[in-house]
Amino acid sequence: MTVHTVPTKPIAGQKPGTSGLRKKTPVFMQPHYLENFVQAIWNGTGGAAGKTYVLGGDGRYFGDRAAQVILRMAAASGAKKVIVGQGALLSTPAASHLIRLRGADGGIIMSASHNPGGPTEDFGVKYNTGNGGPAPEPVTEAIFAATKALTEYRILDAQDVDLSRPGSTSLGDMQIEVVDPVADYAELMRTIFDFAKIRALFADGFRIRFDAMHAVTGPYARAILEGELGAPAGSVVNAVPKPDFGGGHPDPNPIWAKELMDAMFGPDAPDFGAASDGDGDRNMIVGRNCYVTPSDSLAVLAANARLVPAYAGGLKGVARSMPTSRALDRVAESLGLACYETPTGWKFFGNLLDAGRATLCGEESAGTGSDHVREKDGLWAVLFWLNLLAERRQPVAEIMAGHWAQYGRNYYSRHDYEAVDAAAANGLVDALRARLADLPGRTAAGLRIEAADEFAYDDPVDGSRTEAQGLRILTEGGGRIVLRLSGTGTEGATLRVYLERVETDPARMQDDPQRALAGIIAAADEIAGIHTRTGRTQPDVIT
Repeated sequence: MTVHTVPTKPIAGQKPGTSGLRKKTPVFMQPHYLENFVQAIWNGTGGAAGKTYVLGGDGRYFGDRAAQVILRMAAASGAKKVIVGQGALLSTPAASHLIRLRGADGGIIMSASHNPGGPTEDFGVKYNTGNGGPAPEPVTEAIFAATKALTEYRILDAQDVDLSRPGSTSLGDMQIEVVDPVADYAELMRTIFDFAKIRALFADGFRIRFDAMHAVTGPYARAILEGELGAPAGSVVNAVPKPDFGGGHPDPNPIWAKELMDAMFGPDAPDFGAASDGDGDRNMIVGRNCYVTPSDSLAVLAANARLVPAYAGGLKGVARSMPTSRALDRVAESLGLACYETPTGWKFFGNLLDAGRATLCGEESAGTGSDHVREKDGLWAVLFWLNLLAERRQPVAEIMAGHWAQYGRNYYSRHDYEAVDAAAANGLVDALRARLADLPGRTAAGLRIEAADEFAYDDPVDGSRTEAQGLRILTEGGGRIVLRLSGTGTEGATLRVYLERVETDPARMQDDPQRALAGIIAAADEIAGIHTRTGRTQPDVIT
């Protein structure tokens, strides 16, 4: 086996976003593109020599080939060992757990999360650090700097490694261990939840429909929900991971998981419905005739945490991303818990979790997690809900009604304007930013504006400051509008508009969210000039 040193030049645009580098698959397949970025990961993190890594991904198109390249490059750069999920598969939370369990120096996850996959769709590579979490900003900046200084990369000339079955082998001087992607993760779940109570729930006839969306959680959900907990065979649908996710969009929301929504609002609906995304870190929760928003789900989990064995002693604190609704804040205030507001991106929760300041955390974009790993975890959230349902023995709709009666309801919605012309989107944000100081005291769509700012975060653990994290406008009566541009797409710009209003009148807890938010929606358009600046008359996705 020969190590080749291949001359190369920097490739523009290889800056990792909130969760790694995401581009169209043909871009990653260009000569030197993947190799440059992987070499930059080694160079930007002190080299690979003597280190142990975890490697896996969501099974999307090109992942099998990328895994072989990454293995040959790790061997060429002197890595000691790579632990790989069988078939190059590992859900993102399972990869995080494996990094922590094995004391690895870091991990590479091949995924573009909830983005579509296939020959012309999306691919991504993300580096996680030794704590199991996404690389924090100083690390991603170092990797980006390395992409701009590359003159060569190193790769081993070798045959493909057989990743089809568990076992150990070697590649040059590097050891490769292929592991069952589900086993260690399932064992972790057993230490968190009361599996016996959940088994009893299913034994009493409780029915679930879990839509794996032809993505990575299919094998996990089948093994745990059907195999171990006794959910009826066939409860997990679309369970076989496919390189193109069956032609679907593996984003668990009411738009892309329409089949699940139709089933849950149909005449013979199961008791509980759930879905996860491409790499297994997001979740959607649905009861019979009852959709639970991610923000409400996070608040319910916090309010019921003591019902779960791992959290029976109480929570150290809770955290949410800034755009996530403030429903969690109301629970935290009631329970006397610290509640942290962070920028979007799971890496910002890492310091709070590592420092023991928070136990549960979540984002409005269907991500929920705890200190058991350093990523959001879709199947963990589903098991959390099953545990509390096994304890409370109430329908999801009843649990939600009781929660709102106790804490009030934060009507909440996110409007996504996708693939907007980048110049128009940036122009909208820049113009609004320039007017923030003048907005308080003004009226928009009949609502008085009380405050407006651009969110910045001072990390209470390491003292770092992160700026320009979204524009916030607060209106009378507990209303809130947040606007930000997303970093998870691969073309154009996605303008995300977050809309919120608090309702405490018991007679107004069952309104349609879009109707309840009509005034806030109108105010957002008037304040930001969304239609005027983008030409869009309505969002592409409403969640």
